[in-house]
Amino acid sequence: MKKKKIIIATRGSKLALWQAEFVQAELRKRNPELKVELSKIKTTGDKILDVSLAQVGGKGLFVKEIEEALLRNEADLAVHSMKDVPTEFPPGLHLAVVCEREDPRDAFISRTRHFMELPAGARVGTSSLRRSSQLLNIRPDLIIHTLRGNVETRVRKLDEGQFDAVILATAGLKRLGLQHRITEVLPFAISLPAIGQGAVGIECRIEDEFVHTLIMPLNHRETSVCVQAERAFLKHLEGGCQVPIAAYARMEQRAKTPPHNSPLGKGGSGGVSAESGTLHFEQLVMDGLVGSVDGKTIIRGHIEGRPEDAEQLGITLAKDVLSRGAKEILDVVYQRS
Repeated sequence: MKKKKIIIATRGSKLALWQAEFVQAELRKRNPELKVELSKIKTTGDKILDVSLAQVGGKGLFVKEIEEALLRNEADLAVHSMKDVPTEFPPGLHLAVVCEREDPRDAFISRTRHFMELPAGARVGTSSLRRSSQLLNIRPDLIIHTLRGNVETRVRKLDEGQFDAVILATAGLKRLGLQHRITEVLPFAISLPAIGQGAVGIECRIEDEFVHTLIMPLNHRETSVCVQAERAFLKHLEGGCQVPIAAYARMEQRAKTPPHNSPLGKGGSGGVSAESGTLHFEQLVMDGLVGSVDGKTIIRGHIEGRPEDAEQLGITLAKDVLSRGAKEILDVVYQRS
């Protein structure tokens, strides 16, 4: 059934609206005859600002009311930050599209110093156990304080002197035009990102063929495959947004020379250079970790494989870190929750 109007459900923060308006603009550009409206919904996660998310339920708090609107047919699709999306969906809903990823790294914002230059006892604000675990692993002398609120609120609290530094997602700062506030983009060796960080996802009703056809051009294959691997890692660990779990997958171009007697070694098509006989192919590469809340123990893992095996690679990496101590760490975290 062809529709004349569709409604996008979104949270009401500036960053959430940027994401929803991006999807809205892309759909209008491709379908000028279609009316595309936004419906702002206040989620439980937006309402509870005085405690850490780990204490009140974590990941699903930012999508529950939005998903309910989809199920009531009050909206046709929902736009989410992928790092907020649970690995399980209510019956009838699914993740249909993942848009191209922005910079997935964490940003360190300070009034005066870089991360390693902070004095002992410096107050660092973050709402994420993932971030605090990794930072404390490198700088156990820092004092981590819970920091909630939207991006602008967190930066304001830094400017008011409540913190010596804050950690935010680089992607969100860029999208809001606040990249000039970034003191340092943290390398993955210091802070591995949250699952799906920097990517925008579109959720809709499984049976809505019209919406599927409408949004499918917005899917970015590389980002979608990488996020699939990261989410499989998270799901197998039974982790949520507010658990010290991190992962980052990316595609890398690789080359190898086939054996001399192989037909591929004689050049031709199929990713083979006619000049050198070198075979070029894509490799999915992923790093993941699980850390203790105090940062004293971090279990890291690495895996590589074919992009078409993305989900299985994420599961295999999860099994690897579980076998090397992550299970004991997560058991302690879940007992606290």
